Amino acid sequence: MKSAVLFLVFNRPDTTRQVFEAIRAAQPPRLYVAADGARPQRAGEAERCATTRQIATEVDWPCEVITLFREENLGCKRAVSSAITWFFEHEEQGIILEDDCLPAQSFFGFCDELLERYKTDTRIWQISGSTFFPAAITKSNADYFFTRYGPIWGWASWRRAWQHYDPDLKDWPEMSQSEVMDNVYPYKAERIAKLSLGTKLFNSEIDTWDYQWGFSKNFNHALTIVPKLNQIVNIGFGNDATHTLTIDSNSQKESFDLKGSLRHSNFVVEDVVYGAVFSLKAFKSNLFKLALNKFLKG
Repeated sequence: MKSAVLFLVFNRPDTTRQVFEAIRAAQPPRLYVAADGARPQRAGEAERCATTRQIATEVDWPCEVITLFREENLGCKRAVSSAITWFFEHEEQGIILEDDCLPAQSFFGFCDELLERYKTDTRIWQISGSTFFPAAITKSNADYFFTRYGPIWGWASWRRAWQHYDPDLKDWPEMSQSEVMDNVYPYKAERIAKLSLGTKLFNSEIDTWDYQWGFSKNFNHALTIVPKLNQIVNIGFGNDATHTLTIDSNSQKESFDLKGSLRHSNFVVEDVVYGAVFSLKAFKSNLFKLALNKFLKG
């Protein structure tokens, strides 16, 4: 590997151990480990956080380890977003894994190669390891395709892209204007959902970081690379999770190692079929359903 890895952990030793073993097998040259502080009101959490931090730094291969361990609890939004910012202050590009995103080994090489291939292509902001929907959805002949949707269960990016991120959506009053929203989200069901979500984020009603990243990409017409074969399994569903309390029906329950050399795309073109399926699943839009059926039949 050439790329550095940012490992985001908190209070779950079991899932952290599994993901760390995958990182250990890949042997990145630099490992950044960021951890939020324990919540004082949660009994036993300080001990679990300490154990998790120990597991995440048990490096036994040639590797530089850099840590960002918070003494106080910042919450999901601030802890994760500031950790990613910290990572990109030190690295121009790299791979990001949370403590419940278990990667196939080929995920590391997939990101490594594509980070280099597209590092100066400003149309592309993210490389995702999660596919979410069956590979048959896309007609791409390559091992990956481009979409405006980008799952963050195991991903990679560049400093040039992350510099546009705003955890507070300070420009939401302008972004939420109808003439702007209509251009970014042309389908009504998605537009309504995103308008509601963005308003909640702007009013600090949701403690998270990832939706803001999605808005940053959408409002800059950025593309994400998604593999045809899923390479990440989320092992974090359960009562001790921050957000993934119940199993997401869109998540895939197995990952696949890509074999041989990557087959590359000759063009950078958005896969509108995958986008239609993603939006249909996420926002239940009849317009997307009609468009998808027409495409698949003809």
